[in-house]
Amino acid sequence: MKKNMNKTTKNNFITYGMVIAIFVVVQILSSTGNLSRLLTGLLVPICVYIIASLSLNLVVGYSGELSLGHAGFMCVGAYSSALFSHVTSDVLPSVPRLILALLVGAAVAAVFGVLIGIPVLRLRGDYLAIVTLAFGEIIKNLINILYVGVDDKGLHVATSAANLKLDPGGKQIIKGALGVSGTATLYKDIKDYFFLIGVILVLVVLFIIQNLVNSRSGRAITSTRDNRIAAESIGINVTKNKLLAFTISAAIAGVAGVLYAHNLSMLKVSIFDYNMSITILVYVILGGMGNLRGSILATIVLYALPELLRGFSTYRMMIYAIVMITMMLFNWAPAARDFRSRIIEKIKGHVKEKEAA
Repeated sequence: MKKNMNKTTKNNFITYGMVIAIFVVVQILSSTGNLSRLLTGLLVPICVYIIASLSLNLVVGYSGELSLGHAGFMCVGAYSSALFSHVTSDVLPSVPRLILALLVGAAVAAVFGVLIGIPVLRLRGDYLAIVTLAFGEIIKNLINILYVGVDDKGLHVATSAANLKLDPGGKQIIKGALGVSGTATLYKDIKDYFFLIGVILVLVVLFIIQNLVNSRSGRAITSTRDNRIAAESIGINVTKNKLLAFTISAAIAGVAGVLYAHNLSMLKVSIFDYNMSITILVYVILGGMGNLRGSILATIVLYALPELLRGFSTYRMMIYAIVMITMMLFNWAPAARDFRSRIIEKIKGHVKEKEAA
């Protein structure tokens, strides 16, 4: 037991060390002037997508459920935190305001995770994917018609700008399809540290997920993925554990949405569409389901590669497709071996039962 625990701890520290090493290399390249403005602009979005892919891996990789609504959780986290930042911009300094905004975004996304997860996680496979996809589209369309402002009387919420009825001097924050503007300017004094903040958030997310996976609840979550009937037969509450994973995943996706919203001068709901959910799912699958280090590396490579290949305008997407296929082949080979070994173990177990009988 101690030996296994040491091995797990060692693997965790290797993952932390990999993230820190990447951060150090990027900082060295930036300080020596070897990092272009294009790549510098990609650093914070890469952190956003790493956090999102890690959170989705908790559901897809460890829980074994297919969710296509992750962009919806990012959306509610982004908008709730942006609203909080604008309302408290005259009250709180930048650093504590950003910390509280992260907590607000995570909490709101977690609440939606519970509300969606309770009825949805009783479904399986394609049905779950369809319902979570519908959730993402519903959230996007609801926020698209949402108008929120603040004045001396407090918050005003309406479905059109005309019905908002703000007093003179009031401030309109959420403007329907036009989204939220000026969030990044509220943090202009710490804007240069957003990449560092993103790396710290990645490390915190890794700590949360790795400790959850290696805990008793985490083992219950993975057991329901491997064999739901066997898990239920020994008294594991499958729905409860799946809901736990789904809620934590939603909260972490909300954190990704917060970082995304505060890095943009203009936040629009159209960003959080079906394509974003699919993109995050691609990072998880090609990085390896249940493989956190793989999710990080796949996100970095696949997000930065299209920008790095812009000089090859004719062959850019062909090279990108070849890279994706190569990653898939390298990833699926060990996955197939693992699946085959599990099937063999189950067959051996059935044979032993028959011999005993």
